[in-house]
Amino acid sequence: MPQSGEPHMLVSGKHVRQAVAHCVNGLTGVPAAQWHVRASGLEWTCWETLEHLADDLLTYALRFGLAKPMDVPRVPLRISRGRPEGPANVIFGDKEAGPEGLLTVLEACGGLLATVVDTTAPTALAPHVFGASDPEGFAAMGVVEILVHTHDITQGMQRAWEPPQDLSERALARLFPDVPITDTPWSTLLWATGRMETPDRPRRTNWRWYGAPRSRD
Repeated sequence: MPQSGEPHMLVSGKHVRQAVAHCVNGLTGVPAAQWHVRASGLEWTCWETLEHLADDLLTYALRFGLAKPMDVPRVPLRISRGRPEGPANVIFGDKEAGPEGLLTVLEACGGLLATVVDTTAPTALAPHVFGASDPEGFAAMGVVEILVHTHDITQGMQRAWEPPQDLSERALARLFPDVPITDTPWSTLLWATGRMETPDRPRRTNWRWYGAPRSRD
């Protein structure tokens, strides 16, 4: 955890764990057949989308396992696909363990990222396609991935699900400083990540987040 005198984190490992818990709670008990439908807005099934999410959380955590993260563009793990149109991952859920087993994989990967975020020096940097970021930035990236992909999955399953507004607000403040909150933080995050439109704001077809470290002044 940050030591006395270190800056307050908008997003920490605690928030990654909270996001994972809300995802798991929303998807626990879903019949196995529903996991094979397509996730909303994606070419992947709901099962594949959750595998992709777990994979994101794991690979974010691995970046800070290196002594000098910025010296290695990516951890050179073997990447494969379960089918040609599926996501390119380094980990996959055991189909015999069923959906609950895959949710366990997600929880483990999220817990690993949370632990790494809270035990890495807050000024450390690791590479990302959108530019180098610090542990807080990667925690926020993890929260965004969890929230929006759980949305994709539950929409595909035609299930109602909504995370706490606080998690969306923190993620927006850290990664989308250019996006003003309108209506609710959750609906704003969905708009910011190209998942909805409003009468005043057409759907985004190109979007990104800004993970550069916040000013510590």
